[in-house]
Amino acid sequence: MAKILLEMKNITKTFPGVKALDNVNLQVEEGEIHALVGENGAGKSTLMNVLSGIYPYGTYEGDIVYDGEICQFNTIKDSEEKGIVIIHQELALIPYMTIGENMFLGNERGSKFKINWNETNDLAAEYLKTVGLKEMPQVLIKDIGVGKQQLVEIAKALAKKAKLLILDEPTASLNEDDSKALLELLLKLKKEGLTSIIISHKLNEISYVADKITVIRDGSTIETLDKMTDDISEGRIIKGMVGRELSDRFPKREKKCLTDEVMMEVKNWSVYHPLYMERKVVDDVSIHVKKGEVLGISGLMGAGRTELAMSLFGKSYGRDISGEIVIKGQKVELNSVQDAIKHKLAYVTEDRKGNGLILSNPIKINTTLANLGAVSNHSIIDKDKEYAAAVEYKEKLKTKCPTVEQNVGNLSGGNQQKVLLAKWMFAEPDILILDEPTRGIDVGAKYEIYCIINQLVAEGKSVIMISSEMPEILGMCDRIYVMNEGKMVGELSGEEATQEIIMSHILKADSKGE
Repeated sequence: MAKILLEMKNITKTFPGVKALDNVNLQVEEGEIHALVGENGAGKSTLMNVLSGIYPYGTYEGDIVYDGEICQFNTIKDSEEKGIVIIHQELALIPYMTIGENMFLGNERGSKFKINWNETNDLAAEYLKTVGLKEMPQVLIKDIGVGKQQLVEIAKALAKKAKLLILDEPTASLNEDDSKALLELLLKLKKEGLTSIIISHKLNEISYVADKITVIRDGSTIETLDKMTDDISEGRIIKGMVGRELSDRFPKREKKCLTDEVMMEVKNWSVYHPLYMERKVVDDVSIHVKKGEVLGISGLMGAGRTELAMSLFGKSYGRDISGEIVIKGQKVELNSVQDAIKHKLAYVTEDRKGNGLILSNPIKINTTLANLGAVSNHSIIDKDKEYAAAVEYKEKLKTKCPTVEQNVGNLSGGNQQKVLLAKWMFAEPDILILDEPTRGIDVGAKYEIYCIINQLVAEGKSVIMISSEMPEILGMCDRIYVMNEGKMVGELSGEEATQEIIMSHILKADSKGE
């Protein structure tokens, strides 16, 4: 029988008004990949923050037994000294420092008074080779992609002599190829003796890479599934997560708004990069969306989908923008976000924490931000109207929170996404551009957001949906554009579209050098 490397016993953690963890138990064997799954707010990240010392000893109840010893971590440094290293979903790298500098930040090579740069870069190169990254240690972090940055984080963890590696949503921001490469690296490191705990909402990846899967629901341990003896299909994992079988991942739309009325048309739209002025990121794109339609835009990471969306939304991205936008038959000039909102266009960003929400502010303030006029009298915000509007959308979107006075930063990812949707729904748009609307949220919250999208189009609104998850695009969209390297390379009806056909359009475009 394999050695138990980690045992977390009866862990209970309470925040003001919320019991985040209730008597949670977890056992991890040496040399295995152990997955933690559960809906947003289930307590997965909280449990790992307890383990890594982010929530210090004394702020929770229960015991951590690591390598046969009861541990009481007061800081993250304490857990790292034992070989426990956590990599968070939001990568902790400094863009204008080199790979080598980032890898040994806080773990510097040399004396107390002088860093040995030769040793730093030589060691960095060694660990980069281990994770399969061919970049030089002197390259700046800002000059490499997100997939490579994730590998730098793993190399950084290995440089700290990690024995137990914790990865929180490691593939959330990666494309399919980078995700596959990361999972293969974890399997390689497992063969070399590294133990990993992985938190992920991508159940296909969990089924592929994990030896055991522990399901957490509402702050409690539900079950642990073993790949060797148990069914670990996506359906089985979902049942454990949500407490029921989810027979259809994408809700059927009861009432389709069948019309040929074009709500918005974009003609010959081109956009140049804001810094690299010779680089065209959107190249002569023409698209249209009908009233009551969910229009999908599919493509690989870097295809230009977000750049297109942001440039349409009041030219909030890019320079030397050219082309036409026609809304409800009228040519319009959208030179600012205010212009876009005035013409009933909304953009729900893929980066809810960075650009979409003010995490330190309450739900009620975030909900009304895009339409302050509706809750103001003579330019002074009416607090009662603001509160009533926030409560209305909390109930409409089934946002889980004790009160709309709660700060958005304290909500789970799925509930933050609902507040972001509420913010733009409160602006009463006719056209919503949703950029990765379900990124980093669990299967139950995804289903609820799909239902909200269906409700919006049933009311006659138009939704443009950008997603890197092809099953989501295929399951939700009436019509799909395929984008590659800034150009539209295909248009498909929802009925005819398959993953293979979408990829064939991308590959054909690549082979033509388009």
